[in-house]
Amino acid sequence: MKKAFLTGITGQDGSYLAEFLLDKGYEVHGLIRRSSSFNTERIDHLYHDFHTPDTRLFLHYGDLSVSGHLMDLLASINPDEIYHLGAQSHVRVSFDMPEYTGDITGLGTLRILEAIRKTGIETKFYQASSSEMFGAALPPQSEKTMFQPRSPYAAAKVYAYYIVQNYRDAYDLFATNGILFNHESPRRGETFVTRKITRAATQIKLGLKDKLYLGNMDAKRDWGFAGDFVEAMWLMLQQDKPDDFVIATGETHSVREFTQKVFSKLDLDYNKYVSVDPRYFRPTEVDVLLGDASKAKKALGWKPKVTFDALIDMMITTDMELAQKEKTLREAGFFCKNNQHLA
Repeated sequence: MKKAFLTGITGQDGSYLAEFLLDKGYEVHGLIRRSSSFNTERIDHLYHDFHTPDTRLFLHYGDLSVSGHLMDLLASINPDEIYHLGAQSHVRVSFDMPEYTGDITGLGTLRILEAIRKTGIETKFYQASSSEMFGAALPPQSEKTMFQPRSPYAAAKVYAYYIVQNYRDAYDLFATNGILFNHESPRRGETFVTRKITRAATQIKLGLKDKLYLGNMDAKRDWGFAGDFVEAMWLMLQQDKPDDFVIATGETHSVREFTQKVFSKLDLDYNKYVSVDPRYFRPTEVDVLLGDASKAKKALGWKPKVTFDALIDMMITTDMELAQKEKTLREAGFFCKNNQHLA
């Protein structure tokens, strides 16, 4: 039985990847941060009791800022594959917390690579790189496109990308970068623009909310389905030699188009409910991201399965169910505050 170690297992990608690997018969170990409340909602369906003898999913407390503990964990688990998805991953927040972003998103990658090197474990390493690294580069963007990062998050990811390449060359590690363009799902965090839109639109449809405020609606992104993209991560680590790959759909859509489609599917005119708020603009904007995944399609045999419209339908369906539950609770005399239902 193969063993995999995932950072960021409680996030969108981590939950889909854990699901994917468990289906393939892996024993899965995930790194989670200690907090005053559980944040395992995205993976709760994957386990009943971590301590049963036949479980194949294990969670370990830890932090990407603590190198010694990472080293101890990897030495004890001795995974066949490591998927490094954990990061401070919100671009706008990275402008407010640049030092923290650099430490976790950039140096966090270095700490895992050092743990691999120092423990001497035989493993394959996947680094979650980002299309944000391309920044101001003209589309389409491929593995040959020069990086032009436009945020502290993107700059930290560029550092992580190059340190992976450096450790691959210097220490002969199987270490690969997956440059993933935007990928969404019903499990996307509600502060990310796509989920913010579908969440608000369904609430507006049911009379739970009046307005949606967005930033740059002319920004264009290459949006795919997270469930498709985690398969590409796995495929990269099944190759004989490590390499770097762009993973994308090859289509670009604006935030405005995404918003219009969501509201239209709900029989709403987005112009009546959506306003632009300058507070949501980034200090430096990324205008267009459009990926060329030709290399991945040829070398990995990978291609996206879920279309742009199907992705939106999937997100609307989930958020409509969530909004309906919220409405039922309100009508029953409950109020929702910070996702906790209080009498």
